[in-house]
Amino acid sequence: MKKDIEIPVVKDVYIAIIKEWDDDFLAKNWNSYIINDQDIAIEMVLVVTKGYDEKRKTSLLRHGIGTIEAKSSAKIEMIQEELLAMNNEFSVTFFMEDKLFDKKYIFEKNTINEEAFQNLPILEQPGVLGR
Repeated sequence: MKKDIEIPVVKDVYIAIIKEWDDDFLAKNWNSYIINDQDIAIEMVLVVTKGYDEKRKTSLLRHGIGTIEAKSSAKIEMIQEELLAMNNEFSVTFFMEDKLFDKKYIFEKNTINEEAFQNLPILEQPGVLGR
């Protein structure tokens, strides 16, 4: 019976963290984005974030993103500089073609930095992709 259960694999959906200018704070801040690099929209997108290390953990933050169209992205949240020294976890759940998809993306502590930048799909700017 377990062999009959199909667990869909998430492909071409990413979590990215970039450092960008914020007009409200007049500074460069770290922001997280969800990227849909597929040819189809994803719906009812929910993202749960948390930070943790051996001694501390942050509160869970839940974000109801809604629909992300094909080949587009949506901003999730700003990440405070102090949290970069912790593991940052993003749990993403969404529907696509009447199937439920779920994936965890983890940024290990101290891996979010400008030295780890790479070109990001859709956003077309440098940043860090979650694994």
